[in-house]
Amino acid sequence: MIRASDLSRFWELLQRRLGWTPTDQDGTQTTEVLSARSAAHQMSPREYLNQLAKPGWDTETAELADALSITETYFFRHGDQFRILRDQAIPERIAERQGQRVLRLISVACSSGEEAYSLAIEAYRARPGKDWIVSVTGVDANRRVLAKARGATYSAWSLRETPEDMRQRWFRPDGDNFRVVPEVTATVQFVEQNLADEAPQLWHPGRYDVIFCRNVLMYLTPAVQARLIENLTSSLAPGGYLFLGHTDSLGSSPDGLEVCHDGGTVWYRRSSLEPQETAFAPPPAPRRVEAPAPVGDDVYPRALGLLRDDRFAAALDLLGDTTETRHLLLRGVLLAQSGRVDEARDTAHRLMDVGGPHPDAHQLLGVCHELDCADQAAGQYRLAAYLDATFAMPRLRLGLLFRRRGDDRGAVSHLEPALELLAREDEERIVLFGGGFGRLALTTLCRTELEACGVRR
Repeated sequence: MIRASDLSRFWELLQRRLGWTPTDQDGTQTTEVLSARSAAHQMSPREYLNQLAKPGWDTETAELADALSITETYFFRHGDQFRILRDQAIPERIAERQGQRVLRLISVACSSGEEAYSLAIEAYRARPGKDWIVSVTGVDANRRVLAKARGATYSAWSLRETPEDMRQRWFRPDGDNFRVVPEVTATVQFVEQNLADEAPQLWHPGRYDVIFCRNVLMYLTPAVQARLIENLTSSLAPGGYLFLGHTDSLGSSPDGLEVCHDGGTVWYRRSSLEPQETAFAPPPAPRRVEAPAPVGDDVYPRALGLLRDDRFAAALDLLGDTTETRHLLLRGVLLAQSGRVDEARDTAHRLMDVGGPHPDAHQLLGVCHELDCADQAAGQYRLAAYLDATFAMPRLRLGLLFRRRGDDRGAVSHLEPALELLAREDEERIVLFGGGFGRLALTTLCRTELEACGVRR
């Protein structure tokens, strides 16, 4: 029997070892993996967790990566990104690399290798001459899918988006399957690497012309995510291209990168101009150290009352720059309500850095992401609901997101539990995340949306 405390501790250990955040909303997959792995070692769940908490046991970490990875992929997935790669990124990088005659590309979280080989095919077919070197690296922590990738043999289902002419040129029949041609497989190497670990041999400054890191960031803890983004940016060559998944976003002005658009496709490009240093910059003005705002017992309820009255600036002034958990959460909500979304996100990440997984911090991140990426917002709301099954607000927001997409069935699956939970929702959470609406108004909204989906309550 897996207890809730065992499941919570398991996720804490997964965060420490793999840098992963929970992705299965009800914990079903994680519970199954914990049961299976403890049984495989003939241990109780508690004994297994105690052993996992000790240093080492890297082989078990690899087994967990195998068991919990999401490995669904196929060749040339998300064709618009490969169109940008083919029409813009590779021609530009070839022009820049005329002196070296080398193209380097990397697929981060490459799974069973379809993405890495897709990159290799596009780069290999575009090279100006035989004296050009194409080097593609595929990186993943899951050794089982890496073994498949090295085999380079795939079913017809993996080639479902591959045009027939490319299938004939770059693949050879192998029974009922297809094998990538040798000249392409010779350009690709696969590396087993846990993204939570340091890997200086992988992230050389300015090394890669193109990086694909798709649908990865949202599964990582904030600390691991931040380190990976820093590695991606620094290892990208000036003028190089970074492609993320549709569920990932770096915001509107990420450090060191330009945001590029083409229709509904977004990618990032490292500036080809390095910042110039000022030879005779004046010394910075001395900073005035202000006394921190008093944090008495009455500050939090007073600031919460100001939020209820939509007096966001006054509430922020009252809170000051405190570090107490509930003050940080309230400050993040106030920043979001004031339109200072980047600061609100930073505050949410500070909450998780201090206290680990935090449902209210994920709820706050979801609110922030609704402004730029609905998929990422949904991911944050799912994490909030997973971490606290009694939390009504993420369920309500998920239901409304599904309604906007026209997915009534998905909306009902979240709005119905939201309606039940709203009756018992903590009043403070309603003030924080109700958008100015009280319990009755939110309940009425939930019922109205359910009726619009054809459900009478």
